[in-house]
Amino acid sequence: MPGHRQRALIADDHHLVAEMCSKLLETEFTVVGIVQNGRAMVRAAGELKPDVIVVDVAMPVLNGLDAGQQVKEKWPSVKLVYLTMNPDPELAAEAFRRGASGYLLKTCACSELVAAVRAALRGTSYISRGLPKELVAYLRTQDRAEMVKEDERLTERQREVLQLLVEGKVMKEVGSILHMSARTVAFHKYKIMETLGIHCDADLVRYAIRNHIIAA
Repeated sequence: MPGHRQRALIADDHHLVAEMCSKLLETEFTVVGIVQNGRAMVRAAGELKPDVIVVDVAMPVLNGLDAGQQVKEKWPSVKLVYLTMNPDPELAAEAFRRGASGYLLKTCACSELVAAVRAALRGTSYISRGLPKELVAYLRTQDRAEMVKEDERLTERQREVLQLLVEGKVMKEVGSILHMSARTVAFHKYKIMETLGIHCDADLVRYAIRNHIIAA
């Protein structure tokens, strides 16, 4: 019965991709909404109560990895299926370590998206056919402490501030989005640069790209 169909949320800042995903899924699932950035995704997860979220890695305001991690911390039962152009196995492994159930390339067949969502909702994982599954599995099981993940040098709030700054927002805009004063934003920026040993904005941008906080 339609009333018992599982609920899907789509998070992608490319409207055409989001609409296509919606069309593909709505024959089998109830698509409860489409959002265009990670912050909106976290908010919608709380308001719309989806069972699964199809999410892009590279999104404005808050990237998909950080948004997905926040969702899993607040609502552990929500499944995450990443849909991205990035075929980097290390990025796929990081997505799984942060709670993903699926990782798909946007070059995949339409049937793969539906299969991945079904698998996630069954409690199993799905990796796109275009990725080396053995390497992803190996990277996924590595001890996080041994891997010395660069992005863990920053707090969750610092990563949020960094993304907004490198996207070109001024401190007042960042403060408005994150509900803090411009002075607090400036302090966060200072601490970020101190922690990373960075001395200019260009190096902040390079760091954010290298650690998948923003897309290249």
